[in-house]
Amino acid sequence: MAGTLTPMKNRLQSYLDRFKQASLLVVGDVMVDEFVYGEVARISREAPVPVLEWKSQRFVAGGAANAAANAASLGGQVAIIGLTGADGTSDTLHGLMQDLHVNTEGLIADPSRPTTLKTRISGTSKQSVTQQVVRLDRLSRAPMTPDVEARLIAVLQARIPAVDAVLISDYESGAVSPAVIAAACAAAHAHGKIIAVDSQADLGLFQSPTVVTPNQPEAEKVVGYSFTDQASLERGGRDLLARSGAKYVLITRGAEGMALFGADGSLQMIPAFNRTEVFDVTGAGDTVVATMTLALAAGAAAVDAMCLANLAASIVVRRLGTSVTTPDELAAALAALDIRLPSATL
Repeated sequence: MAGTLTPMKNRLQSYLDRFKQASLLVVGDVMVDEFVYGEVARISREAPVPVLEWKSQRFVAGGAANAAANAASLGGQVAIIGLTGADGTSDTLHGLMQDLHVNTEGLIADPSRPTTLKTRISGTSKQSVTQQVVRLDRLSRAPMTPDVEARLIAVLQARIPAVDAVLISDYESGAVSPAVIAAACAAAHAHGKIIAVDSQADLGLFQSPTVVTPNQPEAEKVVGYSFTDQASLERGGRDLLARSGAKYVLITRGAEGMALFGADGSLQMIPAFNRTEVFDVTGAGDTVVATMTLALAAGAAAVDAMCLANLAASIVVRRLGTSVTTPDELAAALAALDIRLPSATL
């Protein structure tokens, strides 16, 4: 098996080596993920809830900012465009991005809204593993004002000519409006750029992107039916291609792996590279789309980009909370991989 895998691994490694030459613009809903950890001390006298004694706290980039963080951690040259508030969380986000050398000049501060903050509180005890107790979201879903929207569009139109790919990360938190989508897609098409879309909204809003990357529940929501077998999965992939006008649709399926549909009627499926050491899937979708986009920008065929995205996701789900991976980790995981990979036909 090792001998037959070597040419495929060498091919994937060659694209991984080119990540540092690829440039990426991330446009979307930026946020900060806060993780608070405590130890269960007792049950509250005020209500039947556990009382946690605070142990630690950490902040990481979330949403579109996590996609940018993943791409930067993998060596890409990354800039980000999005909305923040004029608050301390915005300062935290800027710091997180700058630590990874992500260009933050496109982050527009809107004092009328908070910077999105998602706080996850987890508890543990001497007899149990760490478990999330509650998540608290601080955000605004209000539409942008015309002035703020115009500023955001002007920034993305100025930046798109200088990058290899545009990644649109839409969490339906206000930054990815129909006008922003139209402007980003039009500018990217005009300059021949790769367009990758990770959206929780209607994929029909996007103008013929290169690839869309819904997970299976998101894909099922878009098409309006469940994927209960191979036939319904294939029908869903075809419907998503028609709805989005995309060249490729990548459906991530958790423990079932990934399915890549091409507009030419092709289909490539691969298993999950890690099915047994899954501790937290938070942010794994951001890892997938960031790696996929970076690989395409580095010249990889779509099926090779899918394999690298699968491999990156297999690493981050081993860790608690939102996480990123590195070229060295990806190279080590690739070297250890013993699953036959598909040929680069897409």
